Amino acid sequence: MPELLTVVAEMKAKEGKEAELRAALVALVAPTRQEDGCVQYDLHEKTDEPGRFVFYENWVSADHLARHSASTHIQAFRAGAGELLGEPSRILTYTRIA
Repeated sequence: MPELLTVVAEMKAKEGKEAELRAALVALVAPTRQEDGCVQYDLHEKTDEPGRFVFYENWVSADHLARHSASTHIQAFRAGAGELLGEPSRILTYTRIA
Protein backbone atom coordinates (compact mmCIF):
# COMPACT_ATOMS: atom_id res chain seq x y z
CA MET A 1 0.00 0.00 0.00
CA PRO A 2 1.54 3.33 -0.99
CA GLU A 3 2.06 5.86 1.77
CA LEU A 4 -0.16 8.88 1.22
CA LEU A 5 -0.48 12.22 2.95
CA THR A 6 -4.12 12.77 3.91
CA VAL A 7 -5.51 16.24 4.55
CA VAL A 8 -8.77 17.19 6.21
CA ALA A 9 -9.49 20.88 5.63
CA GLU A 10 -12.49 22.32 7.48
CA MET A 11 -14.14 25.66 6.68
CA LYS A 12 -17.23 27.44 8.00
CA ALA A 13 -19.02 30.19 6.08
CA LYS A 14 -19.96 33.51 7.58
CA GLU A 15 -23.69 33.75 8.12
CA GLY A 16 -25.28 34.69 4.80
CA LYS A 17 -22.17 33.67 2.80
CA GLU A 18 -22.87 29.93 2.61
CA ALA A 19 -23.67 29.85 -1.12
CA GLU A 20 -20.70 32.08 -1.99
CA LEU A 21 -18.26 29.93 -0.03
CA ARG A 22 -19.73 26.75 -1.53
CA ALA A 23 -19.23 28.15 -5.05
CA ALA A 24 -15.66 29.26 -4.28
CA LEU A 25 -14.78 25.83 -2.88
CA VAL A 26 -16.40 23.93 -5.75
CA ALA A 27 -14.32 26.05 -8.14
CA LEU A 28 -11.14 24.64 -6.53
CA VAL A 29 -12.01 21.01 -7.24
CA ALA A 30 -11.37 20.71 -10.99
CA PRO A 31 -7.99 22.49 -11.10
CA THR A 32 -6.78 20.71 -7.97
CA ARG A 33 -7.69 17.27 -9.31
CA GLN A 34 -5.47 18.05 -12.32
CA GLU A 35 -2.42 18.77 -10.14
CA ASP A 36 0.52 16.41 -10.12
CA GLY A 37 0.42 14.31 -6.97
CA CYS A 38 -3.29 14.73 -6.25
CA VAL A 39 -4.81 11.31 -5.58
CA GLN A 40 -8.15 12.45 -4.12
CA TYR A 41 -9.77 15.85 -3.55
CA ASP A 42 -13.38 15.62 -2.41
CA LEU A 43 -15.56 18.38 -1.00
CA HIS A 44 -18.31 17.68 1.54
CA GLU A 45 -20.90 19.83 3.31
CA LYS A 46 -22.01 18.92 6.82
CA THR A 47 -25.40 17.25 6.72
CA ASP A 48 -26.91 19.07 9.67
CA GLU A 49 -25.01 22.35 9.35
CA PRO A 50 -25.18 23.98 5.92
CA GLY A 51 -22.19 26.23 5.35
CA ARG A 52 -19.68 23.95 7.12
CA PHE A 53 -17.42 22.27 4.57
CA VAL A 54 -14.69 19.66 4.61
CA PHE A 55 -12.17 18.76 1.94
CA TYR A 56 -10.90 15.20 2.21
CA GLU A 57 -7.64 15.00 0.26
CA ASN A 58 -4.92 12.48 -0.47
CA TRP A 59 -1.53 13.50 -1.84
CA VAL A 60 1.46 11.50 -3.01
CA SER A 61 3.80 13.53 -0.76
CA ALA A 62 4.21 16.61 1.39
CA ASP A 63 6.06 18.27 -1.51
CA HIS A 64 3.02 17.82 -3.75
CA LEU A 65 0.80 19.30 -1.04
CA ALA A 66 3.17 22.26 -0.69
CA ARG A 67 2.97 22.90 -4.44
CA HIS A 68 -0.83 22.74 -4.19
CA SER A 69 -0.79 25.26 -1.34
CA ALA A 70 1.30 27.62 -3.50
CA SER A 71 -0.86 27.15 -6.62
CA THR A 72 -2.51 30.12 -8.27
CA HIS A 73 -6.06 28.92 -7.58
CA ILE A 74 -5.41 28.28 -3.88
CA GLN A 75 -3.65 31.63 -3.45
CA ALA A 76 -6.56 33.40 -5.17
CA PHE A 77 -9.04 31.63 -2.87
CA ARG A 78 -7.06 32.61 0.22
CA ALA A 79 -6.94 36.25 -0.89
CA GLY A 80 -10.73 36.50 -0.80
CA ALA A 81 -11.54 33.92 1.86
CA GLY A 82 -11.63 36.41 4.72
CA GLU A 83 -14.90 37.82 3.42
CA LEU A 84 -16.46 34.34 3.26
CA LEU A 85 -15.16 32.49 6.33
CA GLY A 86 -16.87 32.77 9.69
CA GLU A 87 -13.90 31.27 11.53
CA PRO A 88 -10.31 30.34 10.71
CA SER A 89 -9.87 27.28 8.52
CA ARG A 90 -8.65 24.14 10.23
CA ILE A 91 -6.14 22.07 8.25
CA LEU A 92 -5.17 18.65 9.63
CA THR A 93 -2.71 16.24 8.05
CA TYR A 94 -2.49 12.49 8.55
CA THR A 95 -0.35 9.62 7.33
CA ARG A 96 -2.27 6.49 6.34
CA ILE A 97 -1.17 3.53 8.46
CA ALA A 98 -3.61 0.79 7.40
